[in-house]
Amino acid sequence: MPGYHPQDIEKKWQAHWKEHNTFKADNASEKPKYYVLDMFPYPSGAGLHVGHPLGYIASDIVTRYKRLQGFNVLHPMGFDSFGLPAEQYAIQTGQHPEKTTRENIARYIEQLSSLGFSYDWSREVRTSDPSYYKWTQWIFLKLFNSWYNLDTDRAEPLKTLLDKFAENGSQGVRAAGDEEERHDFTAGQWQMMSEKQRLQAVHPYRLAYQSDTYVNWCAGLGTVLSNDEVKDGLSERGGFPVERRLMPQWNLRITAYADRLLQGLDTIDWPEAVKEMQRNWIGKSIGAEVTFSVQGHESAQIKVYTTRVDTIYGATFLVLAPEHELVAELTTPEQQESIQEYIDATKRRSERDRMADTKTVSGAFTGSYGINPFSGEPIQIWIADYVLAGYGTGAVMAVPSGDQRDYVFAKHFHLPIVQVVDQQQIEEQADPTKEGVYLHGLIEGKGYKEATQILIQELEQRGIGKGKVNFRIRDAIFGRQRYWGEPIPIYYKDGVAYGVAEADLPLVLPEIDEYKPTETGEPPLGRAKDWKYKGQYDYELSTMPGWAGSSWYFLRYMDPQNNERFVGQESEQYWQNVDLYLGGAEHATGHLLYSRFWHLFLKDLGLVTANEPFQKLINQGMILGRSNFVYRINGTNTFVTAGKKDQHETTALHVDVNIVENDVLDIEAYKKWRDEYATAEFILEDNGTYVCGVEVEKMSKSKYNVVSPDVLIDKFGADALRLYEMFLGPLEQFKPWNTNGMSGVAGFLKKLWRLYHPQDGDFAVTDEAPKPAELKALHKAIRKVDEDIEKFSFNTTVSALMITVNELTALNTHNRSILEPLVVLVSPYAPHLAEELWQKLGHEAGSISTASYPEFKEEYLVEDTVNYPVAINGKVREQLQFPATATTAEIEAAVRATDILARFAEGKEAKKIIVVPGRMVNVVV
Repeated sequence: MPGYHPQDIEKKWQAHWKEHNTFKADNASEKPKYYVLDMFPYPSGAGLHVGHPLGYIASDIVTRYKRLQGFNVLHPMGFDSFGLPAEQYAIQTGQHPEKTTRENIARYIEQLSSLGFSYDWSREVRTSDPSYYKWTQWIFLKLFNSWYNLDTDRAEPLKTLLDKFAENGSQGVRAAGDEEERHDFTAGQWQMMSEKQRLQAVHPYRLAYQSDTYVNWCAGLGTVLSNDEVKDGLSERGGFPVERRLMPQWNLRITAYADRLLQGLDTIDWPEAVKEMQRNWIGKSIGAEVTFSVQGHESAQIKVYTTRVDTIYGATFLVLAPEHELVAELTTPEQQESIQEYIDATKRRSERDRMADTKTVSGAFTGSYGINPFSGEPIQIWIADYVLAGYGTGAVMAVPSGDQRDYVFAKHFHLPIVQVVDQQQIEEQADPTKEGVYLHGLIEGKGYKEATQILIQELEQRGIGKGKVNFRIRDAIFGRQRYWGEPIPIYYKDGVAYGVAEADLPLVLPEIDEYKPTETGEPPLGRAKDWKYKGQYDYELSTMPGWAGSSWYFLRYMDPQNNERFVGQESEQYWQNVDLYLGGAEHATGHLLYSRFWHLFLKDLGLVTANEPFQKLINQGMILGRSNFVYRINGTNTFVTAGKKDQHETTALHVDVNIVENDVLDIEAYKKWRDEYATAEFILEDNGTYVCGVEVEKMSKSKYNVVSPDVLIDKFGADALRLYEMFLGPLEQFKPWNTNGMSGVAGFLKKLWRLYHPQDGDFAVTDEAPKPAELKALHKAIRKVDEDIEKFSFNTTVSALMITVNELTALNTHNRSILEPLVVLVSPYAPHLAEELWQKLGHEAGSISTASYPEFKEEYLVEDTVNYPVAINGKVREQLQFPATATTAEIEAAVRATDILARFAEGKEAKKIIVVPGRMVNVVV
């Protein structure tokens, strides 16, 4: 049957690509390498909707374009297949998460393949596959068996630390981490220690370590949640109550890398907004640590970190986090009830809520007093939830004259406000000025810089503080009390943590009868029977967090079948890092930061060569749903059309967009959609249709505005869907979806087909010589497509291709010298159609990927003639055509020789003729 039929063509070429491994990349090549990566998906049961492929289409276009330019391109795909949704489904149904995940992945692969993505599927990875997470566990063991040497500013194997202990004890060892968790010992004492004592002494130095940490505990889900998973004190998934609880947790010492993570941002091509988010998350500040003593508690000392030690004479109260270890000791009997009530209330709030709430003023007085170390004044000690135990020291010195939050707190609770600088204006609000001179004590009459230096020197001389660089970032909690995740390769012997031997990896998830926590509150792995290391030692029952496997997957793609190493050295040295990474901006302070941390660590151990994992990052925007609404008249089962809804009191109800076309409802389909609408009545427009209301909002199943790519591919073809998603607008922007626009793109592809098949008939490409206008149209397109793809401006490329096809159609072009390079230009965007036409042009089946990108030639854009508007006294009267090589003198002489002056200047002579080369002529009379 004549004509363009995308469904037949697309299935044919997808089968060909799969059978011939067309997109398989080589780990060694004389070609330059280019590594394109998508943030791999979590395979949900819902499959893909049309918003999901946006970034995948863009990356595939770049991939195909780079192949045409002669690059050896790595473009892999895999699945982030551990996660809470599959586990929650398992808890509800009893079905093993592996089965659910496997079925979901099969669905995703089917959908991704139907869109014609040029993935090297031989490199597919799944984070839940033991052959993959063996190496995730291996990297964890490397972290567990490493420390961060501040003298060399890098991670090192623990052996170098143990050598130092054997030689000089702990003296002179400078390691990243909390010094207070460690204790001093001599070389002799080290030699006398038992194995257990040595391991306990070493544990606070490890880059993977266990400590009591405040976490978001959700009893309803039986797991710890990240701040991102908690909203208004409830779990985002399921809406269960969440409380802050102190629990033993595995942590990774990302803080050791804080400064290097900051510095590395200057070396990568990422959106500035993402880099700024990471800078703020890391939060470097330069200040001082100060120790406050407590009245009546000789052993109690409160350490605070401040970036404004110059304001210490204005510190009129102290605020502790409700979880601070000294709260119980410092709370007087009279304040016990109010303090406990406040602590209980705080447990129900996430850290994110506490940080974000700047309007609520709350706190409780402990009844105890600290001593300002410089003024000597007693100052009240309070607790307040805006101070967090995990940030800094969990305590702040409150200076209400210089900090607005402290100012509001002091006003609310009637606490003193002391001016510290002579130029402060504090009658109505805090004033953080550093201008002027200071009013008190050692720094009276001094300026900011001198005052700061004097105070830090005094702190250090008195042994009550020191200058210090601080970071807001905290060590990453590395554990979840759930089943469906990587088992942490740790076992316990005599209460001490040991790493599983590397030869015994992977530590595979055991089978359990239920996926809930045990009746005694242990994680689900506590249900595993006879699950012990070497048959006698208890394993760690937590599993790794969701980001564990995704922190290094880009390396595994380089060499996924390697059983001897997480990535082969030669493969890693060839690919090095990702040249282009596409994904959502929501991962800025999670996945992207942790991946950079893991990569720096692996670099320290000499296991990878690049400093950064992702050289260029693009965040694609979101495709928004276009929701439709019907309007039910209140108290009835009658629906009124959008144009007449204002005549009634109505309720707007979402309707499935798949039974709406051009905003007109398929009434019979609506009646069948839900039983309660089977007898519904409809008040229609005058033309007999029911027109729905419209709103643009996030695509969601609950809003019934999800459009499946499967439906559109069946109707219009995958090439049309690819082109349309790119045509919607700039890649980085949010864009509303409208299925109605698909027909225009589908029409463009039909018009392209007809250049090769006139009137949808037989293939009829000729070998006649190209006309100048055809060469001009083609080479304009070559230049435009090249420039736009390099700028990732895909929507303008689609427009340019449409213009080119229109121009060639108008020129009745059917010659090979024009249409063959045109196919190559189109192929990254519409690969199935391009492959079909390429084969019809006489090339080997499936070979367009190895074709060469057409060469742009400027000469075809040089005009032979130029049209000149001719104006008389500024008013255009005529158009004259001159050779492009004509000189100013020649143009002037030609204008004088015409009858223009006679016709439009009443025979007056020209006083002056102004020629603007290539633009226009103006005759002054």
